Amino acid sequence: MTTLGETTAAGHRSGFACFIGRPNVGKSTLMNALVGTKVAITSSRPQTTRRAIRGIVHRPDAQLVVVDTPGLHKPRTLLGERLDSLVRSTLTEVDVIGFCVPADQAVGPGDRFIARELANVKKTPVVAIVTKTDLVPPRRVAEQLTAVAELGEAAGVGFADIVPCSGQGGFQVDLVGDLLIRRLPEGPALYPEGDLTDEPEQVLVGELIREAALEGVRDELPHSIAVVVDEMAPREGRDDLIDVYAHLFVERPSQKAIVIGTKGARLREVGTQARTHIEALLGTKVYLDLRIKVAKDWQRDPKQLRRLGFD
Repeated sequence: MTTLGETTAAGHRSGFACFIGRPNVGKSTLMNALVGTKVAITSSRPQTTRRAIRGIVHRPDAQLVVVDTPGLHKPRTLLGERLDSLVRSTLTEVDVIGFCVPADQAVGPGDRFIARELANVKKTPVVAIVTKTDLVPPRRVAEQLTAVAELGEAAGVGFADIVPCSGQGGFQVDLVGDLLIRRLPEGPALYPEGDLTDEPEQVLVGELIREAALEGVRDELPHSIAVVVDEMAPREGRDDLIDVYAHLFVERPSQKAIVIGTKGARLREVGTQARTHIEALLGTKVYLDLRIKVAKDWQRDPKQLRRLGFD
């Protein structure tokens, strides 16, 4: 067994890949499938990912660190501008880029915008990944592969490979990993064996709470929800229970009412769902205390963005 810092066998590869694409094209689902467990939250709502989450893929001959980035989009808020800046800085720091385009949607202006961005990243290889193939028939997948190839040619991006896959269905996920690893430099493992992410548990817990809050709410609400875990620690005198105290932040009182629901039913549902996932993450029972606060227009306020962790 190789541990961190030891010399690895000749030919061992290690490095970083990032997934880029429009919002809601399956980047987080694909990363979770590659890692083999849930390290990034997923949702049918666009712009769910707000951080550069790293998932670690361990293989006998390689260690691939996948960076899941927020969807690149035309920003309408200061938060959106900062997320786009995060994506662009990530592109310059990785060894290979996975450009995700969904099979169930026609190539559009957002894809062309990202392809032009990638044309400016001269030295980093780009693998085009057609995601969500489980949602369409094979004929549609073939048409999308052709459309993506034409997209690359038009934008001046020489794709190193073009591969169809389904993170949800598991189709060719390992092949995606193979193609990314092939373009990593030789080197030792960057993280200890068994580590699946370098995100602090408190951050992952906050993300699981936000994921639960995103389910079943109105379309405009996901962009307005932020979560801060105020305290997380074992209960005094017990080693089988962790107390988690967290705040959900929304931008308007009307949104607070939506999250709370009739007689608190919606908030209880969020708490139940989040607690189940948190207990699976931490491997122990959890007491979850959720409170809601209004932080008016926090997405546009630099001070509130800092307070909520978006520096």
